[in-house]
Amino acid sequence: MYRERLVATDVSSDNARRLRRWLLDYHDFRQYKAAHPRLADTFVIADWQAQRLKATHRDLYEDPAYHAGLDFLLTDLYAPQAMTRRDDNIDRVFPKMVKWLPEHLLGTLAGLVELNLITQRLDLELAERIAPPLPDAMPVSTYCEAFRASEPELRDRQLALVAEVGLELDRYVRNRSLGWLLSVARAPAEMAGLADLHSFMHRGHSAFRQMERVEVLIDRLVTRERQVMANILAGHPQPFELPGDL
Repeated sequence: MYRERLVATDVSSDNARRLRRWLLDYHDFRQYKAAHPRLADTFVIADWQAQRLKATHRDLYEDPAYHAGLDFLLTDLYAPQAMTRRDDNIDRVFPKMVKWLPEHLLGTLAGLVELNLITQRLDLELAERIAPPLPDAMPVSTYCEAFRASEPELRDRQLALVAEVGLELDRYVRNRSLGWLLSVARAPAEMAGLADLHSFMHRGHSAFRQMERVEVLIDRLVTRERQVMANILAGHPQPFELPGDL
């Protein structure tokens, strides 16, 4: 809907160009995915993986210090069914973003968009590789077989972005002025039709502010998920069962 606005906006920095590139790629992918015959199956896969992540990281998910952050990750960042209006609004305000936001924050946003695109591309690829109908209670063996046939370099990039973007976001939310700005921006955002985008940002800020030692959480998440990926690729019979020291 706002692709022309993305293309027409003048950008003068590397991170602004990077953000526009990923927004354009993500915009085109969303149009492709919306018309895809396996669209509904991508939602089943996303939910299956979200539940698997909760199980694998249950100790972290149930820890009061990390619960809000992980819940935001799984329900807001990894929730493709609920993103259409929010993503359209990001495209819509892109000209103002590149004008007013600092260069380093544009780079972080570019990483977030790239991470979102990669995650949804991989979900669609899994759906295409699993014969329909796709059951909610999908066997682990079925998932792993499709996983092994997908793109390992994209999965490596996905995990690298989780670490990179997670640590960058944590640095931003520790800035007290950001919370104040989100508070005073609520009414203008609602008047501009951006309430959903503002709500997403406010939830993310609140979730990260509640967490302590985010670098420990990110390290554990990425280390565990790299081991899960190695287990699947090696054909491990119980790929999601990890050593107690991870």
